[in-house]
Amino acid sequence: MKMSASIAVACCVLVAWGGGAAHAAPAKMAVSFTWCGTATPATKVTGIPAGTAILRFRLRDHQAPSYPHGGGDYPVAGRSVSIPCGGLKASNFDGPHPPPPQIHDYEWTVSALNAKGMPIATASAVRKFPQ
Repeated sequence: MKMSASIAVACCVLVAWGGGAAHAAPAKMAVSFTWCGTATPATKVTGIPAGTAILRFRLRDHQAPSYPHGGGDYPVAGRSVSIPCGGLKASNFDGPHPPPPQIHDYEWTVSALNAKGMPIATASAVRKFPQ
C-alpha cells in the first residue's frame, strides 16, 4: 500500500510540473527581408515576444563592418509584422551600395525592446547585394 501512495504522489507531481503533457516551446523570433534598392527593405518579423513595444533594426555590411548603415525603430503590437519597402522611417539609414562590381553580404538585425528599452529578443538574416 505504501508503494501505491508513492506512485500516486509522483504522478500528481509530474502532472503539476507539466511532465504529463507535451508543451510547445514559445516561437522564436525570426526576420526575413527583400531588397528595395537602397530604401529600407521589405521586412517580415514573426515570433515577436509578448511585452515588445519597439522593434529596432540595424543594417551591417559584412565586407565593410565599420561602415555606418544605420537602421531605425518600428512600434509594434502583436506577434508578427510586415513592413513594406521604405516603410521603416529612419533618418540615419544608408542602404546597401557596395562599389561595383563587388557583391557584399548584408545582415539585417532586429531587436525586440520592451517599454523600458531593454532588449528581450534578437533575430537576423543575411542577403547579398546586389543579387
